[in-house]
Amino acid sequence: MDLLRGLVRLVEATGLAQMTWGQAGMIGVGLVLVALAVGKRYEPNLLLPIGFGAILANVPLAGVGGPEGILGLLYRAGVETGLFPLLVFVGVGAMTDFGPLLAQPVTALLGAAAQVGIFGTLLGALALGQALGLGFTLQDAAAIGIIGGADGPTAIFLATRLSPRLLGAVAVSAYAYMALVPLIQPPIMRLLTTPRERAVPMAQLRPVSRRERIVFPLVVVGLCGLLLPAAIPLVGMLMLGNLLRETGVVERLAHAAQNELINVVTLFLGLAVGSRLAADLFLRGETLVVLGLGAVAFALGTAAGVLMGKAMRAVGLPVNPLIGAAGVSAVPMAARVVNRVGLEADPHNALLMHAMGPNVAGVLGSAVAAGVLLALLG
Repeated sequence: MDLLRGLVRLVEATGLAQMTWGQAGMIGVGLVLVALAVGKRYEPNLLLPIGFGAILANVPLAGVGGPEGILGLLYRAGVETGLFPLLVFVGVGAMTDFGPLLAQPVTALLGAAAQVGIFGTLLGALALGQALGLGFTLQDAAAIGIIGGADGPTAIFLATRLSPRLLGAVAVSAYAYMALVPLIQPPIMRLLTTPRERAVPMAQLRPVSRRERIVFPLVVVGLCGLLLPAAIPLVGMLMLGNLLRETGVVERLAHAAQNELINVVTLFLGLAVGSRLAADLFLRGETLVVLGLGAVAFALGTAAGVLMGKAMRAVGLPVNPLIGAAGVSAVPMAARVVNRVGLEADPHNALLMHAMGPNVAGVLGSAVAAGVLLALLG
């Protein structure tokens, strides 16, 4: 009899006996993310740790995603404090070539237009939250809207300060849509352009001098500090990384920022975001609303960029409207998608470097938008 009771207790202590349907479903979601990363290579550096973190966080009784678990500790130390996003921005800056933007400054307008998704979704979140009785505040709506910038670090940074209770949903949504750029953007781009517009050729970009490359981050930080200090944490770290790259006198630091720093932080950030996919945290009504609004924000940003490209072409600027879709700051995935869709229309018309202009402008645009929201609502 004692042996039987012992066996019963042993069975009850297994993860299988304690697993809920919600946990099983979220483990399935984690497996799907891992499959997309491995099989489809959709942003594997993001989706693989996020998916595996989701699996770990939903193992019953393990407590991996809890306050004292390894993923919970990573979340508290790097995400809640905003540290990981800022360190990622140093690495992004060190890997970013602002040359295409400097060679064709007018493409900054495309990066600015893509931020329409942020502010449009902010208004939509307020209206929908009121209609569904979710009680979204203006700060909550701003945190949801920033998903439209397709910039995970910026979304985390802003949500940490304006809406900590939605931080998990915002982080997961932002990174999920960044990874799914190859699926989401092409249908919108094709819907808003004609085959002839998609085949518009663009002239080769002019060479950009080393002096221009070095002066640019200093000027950006100076202007941002004078006009929008709230954006300095993000913009400053981005420009620091870029200055390390462009000066050419600190190669060890530049190499570390491009490789060891951003690789380690991306791994930890992905696992921490995955911990928010625990069933008890994720399977809530407001989380599903945030995911839906995030998709709307991303679609609006893509559409606004393409439409701005069409408008610029209508007034005589030699712009292929497709590159407007790269105005969302999913660097460099959005630019690669633009290039792929452009080559479908004309196999000889490579748009990658042209699309990188609005793409890096989008990074700055989303950081500035976050600074504006922080200044107004923080």
